[in-house]
Amino acid sequence: MKSVRNPWFQTDRIRDGLYCITEPFYTWQNRANLWLVKGRDADLLIDTGLGVSSLKLYLSKQLDKPLKVVASHVHFDHSGSCHEFEEVFIHENEHQTLRGGDQQLILSAPEIGFVLDTDFECVPYQGFSASNYEVKACPQAQAIQHGDIIDLGDNAFQVMHLPGHSSGSIGLYSEKTHTLFSGDVVYDGELLDNLDDSVVSDYIDSMEQLLKLNPDEVRPGHYHSFDRRRLYELVTQYIDDRKAPLCPSER
Repeated sequence: MKSVRNPWFQTDRIRDGLYCITEPFYTWQNRANLWLVKGRDADLLIDTGLGVSSLKLYLSKQLDKPLKVVASHVHFDHSGSCHEFEEVFIHENEHQTLRGGDQQLILSAPEIGFVLDTDFECVPYQGFSASNYEVKACPQAQAIQHGDIIDLGDNAFQVMHLPGHSSGSIGLYSEKTHTLFSGDVVYDGELLDNLDDSVVSDYIDSMEQLLKLNPDEVRPGHYHSFDRRRLYELVTQYIDDRKAPLCPSER
């Protein structure tokens, strides 16, 4: 029998005003980075994890001002706790999916096989079973689109629509700190573009958009953070790999 872990989450301070929250007892391959950015007038939470334990309760002692929650996309490992929060934003392409709790597009339906009991080293509560897992609908979610600004008072983040992994995938970019929060658009690992909602040609276009940015740091949805040089390497490698079968003369 697996042990129950409470707290379920772990918080790592990156620097003043920036924290990374993870679910360390869930498999590292799908374990998401949840980013908490403290602002002057409001705080920003980027992604909400699986939703198997109360993220709102866990964060309650860290929050002393209004919280804006942005889902980088609708997949279960990023949107699971959205329903707990009052001010939630997601790209318009996936807005209705999150509001209605469409388990197929959220990738949480049991038959898809993304969430397994073997993925859990420990469990969030006694009696937990992945076979009963689902992401709760978030009817209060609000739609955002490319170019919208998430304003914290002393810092602002521009919404970048970067489809390919999913139709509503976004990044958030701060001109002030030259920081890109990239969700699942780019991270230092195998990128997924073979899902039902994935479009490789869109992904290539999104990657080409990232080559126009000059971030000092990239805070991705999975694995470790990296710098501009590594961003360009990952983006260029993806473009080259996906364009090569279509354009052999460009090899």
